[in-house]
Amino acid sequence: MKGNVLRWILFLGLLGAIAVAFVQRDRLDAAALQQWVEQAGMAAPLLFMAIYALATVLFMPGSVMTLAGGALFGPVLGTFYNLTGATIGAALAFLIARYLASEWVEQKTGGRLKRLKEGVEREGWRFVAFVRLVPLFPFNLLNYALGLTRIPFWHYVVTSYLCMLPGAIAYTWLGYVGREAAAGGEGLVQKGLLALALLAAVAFLPRIIGRLRLGPTLDIDELRQRLDQEPKLLLLDVRTAEDYASGHIEGALNIPLEELENRVDELAAWQESPVAIICTTDRRSRKAARMLGRAGFADVHVVLGGMQQWGKRSLPVATGLGSWKNSQPEQQ
Repeated sequence: MKGNVLRWILFLGLLGAIAVAFVQRDRLDAAALQQWVEQAGMAAPLLFMAIYALATVLFMPGSVMTLAGGALFGPVLGTFYNLTGATIGAALAFLIARYLASEWVEQKTGGRLKRLKEGVEREGWRFVAFVRLVPLFPFNLLNYALGLTRIPFWHYVVTSYLCMLPGAIAYTWLGYVGREAAAGGEGLVQKGLLALALLAAVAFLPRIIGRLRLGPTLDIDELRQRLDQEPKLLLLDVRTAEDYASGHIEGALNIPLEELENRVDELAAWQESPVAIICTTDRRSRKAARMLGRAGFADVHVVLGGMQQWGKRSLPVATGLGSWKNSQPEQQ
């Protein structure tokens, strides 16, 4: 009973602090930070990291802090202070969520949400690494969400620190270049080009990580074997609705390639489960696989030869629109 009261007090206090921070968010700018830091003297780095950590917990924009860190402390120390402050804030949010609601979530979670949660927990630090390198979700919200899982705390902290480093370097350098430009420093063209290169590298990370997360290809025999042995395997047919209706593998789910990017949320329950993609050509299947890889799907396979090979083997096909229920995890 006492524990529940403390949780409610902390929860209401957190909500109040977030509301105040939201109302006062315009006061958190580079000029204000510079003034506070200059007044802090030798304690400036500690003050800056404390403000960054608090801003992370209270859902305040981290981009302002990161750019300011580069402008105030330079590219090297700025990266260290930014990364440390962000990690401390992420760790605090993680612990708050775990203390406040992890037990309740464990009891109440069911269906697709439970399946997704268990998948995240199975991947553990690898999932944390992926979402830090490829920011699929808002950083501040993700910190709390991961606290509701059973991912070990130190796995979360160490992985977050290491995998947020590329983004921290890029945006800290951008803040540093902005300060140099305002002060009329030398070598602005070279520094600006390096800033653009770093940002481009960070922006390209989703493609690289997406490719790394693709599983090995499957031939038709391997697909048939896995369909028989793995009821949790999702077979995703990315042909047009007309081609799908004319003949498809029983139980396959149809989302045309042209619609996949806008409908990927419909597949959230399979994000940590094996997904096999089939189409008429391997090129379209690979394109769909890369989309899912960038969206965070952990185990994506391309079926080589697709429906052409299936047809050449004279294997059975179903016609019509098929059934979504046959593919839902909770129905298997």
